[in-house]
Amino acid sequence: MKDKIIIAIDAMGGENSPEKIIEGLSIFLSKNKNLNNCFFNLYGDEKLILEKMSKFKLSNSNIKIFNTLSVVSDEETPLTAIKNSKNSSMWNSINSQISDGADISLSAGNTGVLFVISRMLLKTIEEVSKPALAGLWPNKKGVSVVLDLGANIECNEKNLIDFSEMGSALFKSLFKTQKPKVALLNIGSEEIKGTESIKKAYTKLKEVSSYGDFDFNGYVEADKIFEGDSNVIVADGFTGNIALKTAEGTSKFLTGALKESLKENFLSRFSLLFSYFSLKKFKDKLDPRKYNGAIFLGLKGPVVKSHGSTDAVGFYHSIDLCYNIIQGDLMSQIKKNLSHIDGNK
Repeated sequence: MKDKIIIAIDAMGGENSPEKIIEGLSIFLSKNKNLNNCFFNLYGDEKLILEKMSKFKLSNSNIKIFNTLSVVSDEETPLTAIKNSKNSSMWNSINSQISDGADISLSAGNTGVLFVISRMLLKTIEEVSKPALAGLWPNKKGVSVVLDLGANIECNEKNLIDFSEMGSALFKSLFKTQKPKVALLNIGSEEIKGTESIKKAYTKLKEVSSYGDFDFNGYVEADKIFEGDSNVIVADGFTGNIALKTAEGTSKFLTGALKESLKENFLSRFSLLFSYFSLKKFKDKLDPRKYNGAIFLGLKGPVVKSHGSTDAVGFYHSIDLCYNIIQGDLMSQIKKNLSHIDGNK
């Protein structure tokens, strides 16, 4: 166990901040009362933060507040953000890894701006040409790491191989007892299908997997992702983002349609009494708050992006993700995996 973990949080990013940030932090601390090695640097309006800490009865024994009045808006573009956000809560939460000893940064603010600032301040790992955005998805057997979810529209075979190594490193840091099974998202399972980049990556990954970082499962089609036979799914950002939005839309449709059907008549409402626990289990499995937190991989320091519209429970899960990432020594796992790629042995 790491002796001391410091999580830097942009307390002003996203909807209903800083209230949901402080409430989410209070949930994390209440669920981890004996956790003595985790500390928090909060960046934002000190007066507002203290008010919310008082509301949720949080002590400041493991919390340090950095009074920061500038906030990155949701309408801000990455180009203007470079000029205007240097004193913002987002900027300072990322820079905390350089100036204030933080191990990881967390924000629910503007995704594009967060990515640009993170890349500019923390820099890209030398072996990686393009950082990726990774997320956690539920499947029948547990959880999958899926990347890239939109950071890079076009990717070549080297990018896909880098994503495979970094994704498997993330999986190992979170689920230490399991060996990752990597698959390339494609339009078919046959070797001859897909773009040239995907086919070249397929051939290379069969070789790279011999180093033992992961097992390579070949191609996976979108309708098989949730089977859980592969727990690291790799794609370019264009394909990955479409898969993400489709999965999110399908989940909302299913839960919404089920809810409506159970209200249709007295018989369906009565049947709810006998299926309550099964339906609750179904709802909990698809609850997006449990998987809140996308991770920027490929930078010299880890950054987690919480969904801007999530509530306190969702933000709690992103804090928990940050803690587990550092406790699992993600950066060392990435460095080890990348050393196995040709030219970096």
